[in-house]
Formats: sequence, C-alpha cells, structure tokens
Amino acid sequence: MLFYIVLFLGTISLWWHWRARDRMKVTNLTGKYIFITGCDTGFGNMAAKTFDKKGFRVFASCLTETGAKELKAETSNQLQTVLLDVRDSDSVKKVAAWIKAEVQSEGLWGLINNAGIMGPSAPTDWLDIEHFREPIEVNLIGLINVTINMLPLIKQAKGRIVNVSSVGGRLAFSSGGYCPSKFGVEGFNDSLRRDMKAFGVNVSCIQPGLFKTPLSSPVKILKEKEIIWNQLPPRTKKQYGEEYFQKDAAKKEKLTKICLNEDISLVVECMEHALTSLYPRTHYIIGQDAKWFWTPLSKMPAAVQDFLLLRNRAKPAASHAN
Repeated sequence: MLFYIVLFLGTISLWWHWRARDRMKVTNLTGKYIFITGCDTGFGNMAAKTFDKKGFRVFASCLTETGAKELKAETSNQLQTVLLDVRDSDSVKKVAAWIKAEVQSEGLWGLINNAGIMGPSAPTDWLDIEHFREPIEVNLIGLINVTINMLPLIKQAKGRIVNVSSVGGRLAFSSGGYCPSKFGVEGFNDSLRRDMKAFGVNVSCIQPGLFKTPLSSPVKILKEKEIIWNQLPPRTKKQYGEEYFQKDAAKKEKLTKICLNEDISLVVECMEHALTSLYPRTHYIIGQDAKWFWTPLSKMPAAVQDFLLLRNRAKPAASHAN
C-alpha cells in the first residue's frame, strides 16, 4: 500500500514540476525579429497580428498583394510585409538577403514555416503527377528552401524554428500530395532539430488536426475533387460507379462536421510557446480530433487504421463485383 502512495505522490510531483517548467519564459524578447511565411490568411495571418501586438518585429510574407495590403492595414508600423512564393528559389534568396540587411548583427530570433496548401484530395488513380507536385513543392521543398536560407540568421541569434506540419504527417488520412508532403516535413524537422542542437537553436513541429481555414475549406476541396471527377476517362468512372462521387462527398462531410476545429488561435498559442518558452516542446499536437483520434490511430496496427479510415470512404462499384 505504501508503495502505491509513494508512486502516486511521485507522479503528482513530476506533473507539477513539468507544468512549472512548461510555463517558464525567455526574458527580453520584445523587439526581437521573427519571420512568418504564408500570412495572407489562416494561421499565418493571425500569428503575424498576434506577435506584432506582443512587441516582436515581424516580417510577414504573403503570396498576394491583396493579402499583404490587408495585413499591413491591420497591424502596427513595425510589422513589414513582403511578397513571397516559397516555390521561387530566387525570390526566397532575395527575401533572405533583405531580412539579413534589416536584422544586421542581431540575427533572426524566430522562423515560422507556415506557408502551405492542401492540393487536390482524390483517389490516386484519378490524379497525375502535377496534382502531387504542387503541394510537395510548397509544403516541403519550399519549407526546406526557406529554412536553409534563414539558418545563418537563426544560428546567429540562437533562435527558434517552428515548422507547421499536420496530423497528415503522422497518418495518411487522405490521398493526393498533401500527406506525402507533410510526412516529408516531419522527417526534415526531426533531422534539423538534431543538427541544430549544437548551435543552441530549438526546432519545434506543430501538428494541427483539421482546422477551419480558407485553404482547408471543405467546399473548396470538394470543388477541386469534382473538377477531377468530371475529367476522368469513362473506364475509370465505370470502375467507381456514377454514384461514387456523391456518396463519398456525403461521408467526408459527415467526418468533417465531427472533426473540424474552428478556433485557430489554439495553433497560434503553440507557435507562441515554441518561440517564447524557455523549454519549447519538440512537437505540439493541436485540436481535439488530433489528440483523441488521429494521433492515437497513427500508433495502431495498419489493419486497424485501414478499417477505420475506409469506413469513411465510399466503395468503388468495382469492389462490389469482386
């Protein structure tokens, strides 16, 4: 009996110690430089506004002039916007050179690699290589390219790198290029974290579940899938059946209603912790769906994963004939 009491008290003590350690903050961060990609909308947009209000000197990259103009209108004069397509290597180098001139000897305290796209989500045999190429170019190659170009400035400041991945980097819950790109982000993040330890640079990975943002809009995803469906050759359509698209859309809509998180500030709070905590976490799992479904499922046997994930897909007509 005494053993269990000691074990219980020891567990409580460790938990309180961890909580206290988790709340410890780095001091004197006001005025530090940070660079955030993908600030037109969603996580990046809210992060840029949040960190600007907290006194950071924010460089916010946007894909469009409209996005940059709207963000600038809603933030202080201290925040600076820059147009950047992370797929364009020349543009990435120019932005890195511009930031280097701005920060000078201080270096860059934080890099938040947030820019990303979903890309078409459809069965693999509906897609061509270009459907895969775009999300991989943006979500993975672009992220790596930005990181490589910013690393000297991050090392100079002994700062932080925050890579926005996804539960789709732990479990391939959809077909298309999105999950392969995020699996790649996870691999790059882990190797980068180990490489940077010797230089005092902390690397964190954020793994959000399904959040309501413009880029992950269920309506947008469905429209992209419908365009691909309408262009399929007759033989492929026959294999799936004319009713497949509508049945599958209904199943996806039901799953989305259950899993979709609306409060994107939860993701920004993790970004803030990763940038300001004395002991940032290596991984942040965000969203009730991520914590209680996707992440536990990712650790289960493949047979269990397949069974549960296939229940949320319509069956092709050809499978009924077998």
